[in-house]
Amino acid sequence: MGDFESAGPAGGNGASPRPRLEDVAARVGLSTASVSLVLRGVPGPSERTRQRVLKAAADLGYRPDRTASTLASRRSRLLGVVIDVHSPFHAELVEHLHTAAEEIGYDLVLSTRTRTRTESTAIETLLAFRCEALILLGSESADAELAELARRAPVISLGRRIIKAGLDVVRTADDVGVGQVVDHLVELGHHSIVYVDGGKGVIVTDRRRGYRSAMRRNTLDAHIRVLHGGATEHAGELAARHFLESGDLPTAVVTYNDQCAIGMLTAFRRAGVDVPGKISVAGYDDDTLSRLASFDLTTVSQNAEEQARQAVTAAVERLDHGRTAPREIVLTPVLIARGTTSEPR
Repeated sequence: MGDFESAGPAGGNGASPRPRLEDVAARVGLSTASVSLVLRGVPGPSERTRQRVLKAAADLGYRPDRTASTLASRRSRLLGVVIDVHSPFHAELVEHLHTAAEEIGYDLVLSTRTRTRTESTAIETLLAFRCEALILLGSESADAELAELARRAPVISLGRRIIKAGLDVVRTADDVGVGQVVDHLVELGHHSIVYVDGGKGVIVTDRRRGYRSAMRRNTLDAHIRVLHGGATEHAGELAARHFLESGDLPTAVVTYNDQCAIGMLTAFRRAGVDVPGKISVAGYDDDTLSRLASFDLTTVSQNAEEQARQAVTAAVERLDHGRTAPREIVLTPVLIARGTTSEPR
């Protein structure tokens, strides 16, 4: 059982040698096979034995060498995740993905998409690390590119609708979610409701469509107004500045996501515009910032925990159970009404 090594400091120049699996076994008086079972989390050893082994490993500074273990088993049991480094919602998804993966003996490798690093580069990095399946958060790749990628490894698109690409999709009904916000504002008595767009992409299109459909459903066709925006706090600040400088302030604004809404809130408050007294503001995602008392943002929850669980389940069904037919799981979003929306005054 030589598939574990220490990741502690290398010996040399009189430094202590790195502890080995045999050292842990000698400390607790067990075989290396039994110690290996405990350290790999395999069922069998008693809880008392587990605690003894884990304490001895900690005392000795022993750490398993995952690379050696991977080579021995020919399975990496790694799920690769591509995230947008600027997205608080993606950070929350990753936390839930870690939990769901660890519960069934898998681990994650993260690769970031940034303003200077493309999604394709992030994906190739994950494949180089021998990730067995890929979970793409809010993917920006073309459908044809994703279909080609799905022939190399199981792919789960988390958050984005994809048609006929041969891969799994886990998402919420974004059009429904934005529609819930519009309905909420209409019920409060608003008619002049502007939507601040998020740029380009499938998710952006779905949310914009949800706004237009809800306005028409509420017989507010004449009030439909979409303002160019973006997915960042800066985009929200620019949108707020546009309203302030034009003097054409609606009674309510729905933004593409929470980041944009928070930027807008900040700009309005800096200008002395009361929210929600003068204007109501709502976002989308229910990310961690939206829940802070300083923002208390009305938004839409996408149920990040359930999305993550479904994405990991889909990957494992492909890897461990041989499922080949693509699946789409669409969750229903939930409106979270907080302190940034009220009746128009």
